[in-house]
Amino acid sequence: MPDSRRHRGPHPEDALLFGHPEHLRRLRLAAGDLAWLLGRRYAPEAALTLVGNRYQLHLRQRRALSRAVAPPAVARARRQRHVSPAALCGACLHVDALNQLITIEAALSGGLLLRGHDGALRDLASVHGTYRTMAETQRALEAIGTWLAPLQVREVVFYIDAVVSNSGRLAGYIRALAAAQGWPWQATLVPSADPLLQQSPAHRGHF
Repeated sequence: MPDSRRHRGPHPEDALLFGHPEHLRRLRLAAGDLAWLLGRRYAPEAALTLVGNRYQLHLRQRRALSRAVAPPAVARARRQRHVSPAALCGACLHVDALNQLITIEAALSGGLLLRGHDGALRDLASVHGTYRTMAETQRALEAIGTWLAPLQVREVVFYIDAVVSNSGRLAGYIRALAAAQGWPWQATLVPSADPLLQQSPAHRGHF
């Protein structure tokens, strides 16, 4: 059946799984245990299974832990690499377009966001090989643009995974919006955004 969703809003069970006090208590305990195991080099999948079974976590709760929890040393290192908005002035900013866009779309539609141990915000939305624009897509891009504009970023390069269906259409959409707004943006199709961001010099900034 074709995906006909127009929003990346909350899962029907999120209010219970992440809002009920007892579920939150167990999730916090589970997050601490998982971080402890990961910090001692337990295999991530095995550690997540062990913790998830101990606290009888729902599949979606386990997925949230896998997204939000990192080994303590890794979380500290990521926090140390955070770049302040002021440091972006005159910089070239490199963006994983799908990751950033989907997270903001989820936020605008009331979806669940997680603040990980490394301080980063992540969503639980999923894209299975195809990206579809949502009702919030334009608002999400405009939010990025209006936040960046006063920071005087020299250039913003959006990397889009070419293997994802409709990636070319999204690139065109980003270019058209940037041209209309006068924003110094590029949208580039790449085999995979992650390795490019990992290899780029740290002083250029990542988003």
